Amino acid sequence: MTPEKDRYFIGIVPPSPVYDQALELKNYFKDTFKSKASLNSPPHITLHMPFEWKVAKESELIDSIQQLSSRLTPVEINLKDFDCFSPRVIFIKVAYSDALKVIQQRVHQFCKKELGIFNADYKDRPFHPHITIAFRDLKKPAFFQSWQEFKHKTFDAQFLANSMCLLKHDGKKWEVMRRFMLAGN
Repeated sequence: MTPEKDRYFIGIVPPSPVYDQALELKNYFKDTFKSKASLNSPPHITLHMPFEWKVAKESELIDSIQQLSSRLTPVEINLKDFDCFSPRVIFIKVAYSDALKVIQQRVHQFCKKELGIFNADYKDRPFHPHITIAFRDLKKPAFFQSWQEFKHKTFDAQFLANSMCLLKHDGKKWEVMRRFMLAGN
């Protein structure tokens, strides 16, 4: 991050009570397994990975995302149980949805074509929507211990994703800067 640029990403932040349940799990990992890095962002599903943008053009970014969101349709999100990216990440699984994949692809294409953001290369990694509850600072022994606890736990929740958020890094953590309603047909 440079003085002229800030860091942003685009994601879906679930409403309560799902938000509160995910936050409670993040805090459980902090208290039980000393993994607090996931608390540096609100519970979310990433639609576009972090990118840098000129501070002087922030209003242009907001206006552009507003236009995009008006063309996207709300989608039902189903969360089911837990999974991991061994040996550091544990997350709440998002059930596969063609509609969610379409939203992610449209956000990715829009950022590339309309905003000139080329940092996201999803060809190497397919879209794998999830809500992270522990990552990066989860030590390997704690990962294996916590995964033994969570691999058979159940989690079942649904919500209507009728908005997406622009999140901005404040130098220490990610904050929701703006919420955009999905209003498309």
